[in-house]
Amino acid sequence: MLRWLFKALLVFVGISVLWVGIYRFVPPPFTFTMLGDVIGGRSVTKDWMPLSAMDPDMARAAIAGEDSHFCSHSGFDMGAIASAAWRNAQGGRIRGGSTISQQTAKNAFLFQGGGYLRKAFEAYFTVLIEALWGKRRIMEVYLNIAETGIGTYGANAGAMRYFGHDASRLSPTEAARIAAVLPLPKKRAAIDPRGFVRRHGNVLSRYVGVVRRAGLDSCLR
Repeated sequence: MLRWLFKALLVFVGISVLWVGIYRFVPPPFTFTMLGDVIGGRSVTKDWMPLSAMDPDMARAAIAGEDSHFCSHSGFDMGAIASAAWRNAQGGRIRGGSTISQQTAKNAFLFQGGGYLRKAFEAYFTVLIEALWGKRRIMEVYLNIAETGIGTYGANAGAMRYFGHDASRLSPTEAARIAAVLPLPKKRAAIDPRGFVRRHGNVLSRYVGVVRRAGLDSCLR
């Protein structure tokens, strides 16, 4: 039994490394989250855009809203994780401490939801993409497969849906509004935003310039 488990582990490691290695060069064609939309009877809209063609403010808005230490951590922000755990222990709305790298690993290779087992696989794939992809590729994949609305995936498809033009020429406000949708894409909209999306989007639009001036996006330049 131990010999069989060891062989199964080797096969899994080999397949996962090959899978991650392929996605280093090839855009992920489909994800489990997209499959869930299809099974739920919804259409899927996506339109891959290389990071080099995307307006830099989109990545800056994502960093401002989701992971301010993206360029300096190695996949995990222990400070953010500890802070989220402390806030959750106080009660109220549950918060996560996932980095953009962790979210990319989950979006590209795993399914939404799940418990500790899914988290363990997420950590494993996070280590792999940090080692095999690098920061630019992680951000590029993240901004192309993250949900930006119901059945809408990626910043480019989100820009077309909400603003009628592609992501190559986003204003700081437009980029910030897309970034504000990312945490709960099925419940928020970037066009004519109200409540939290409007407030959070306005805050992020101001921080886009801070990210640039402080060099928090230096790993993407």
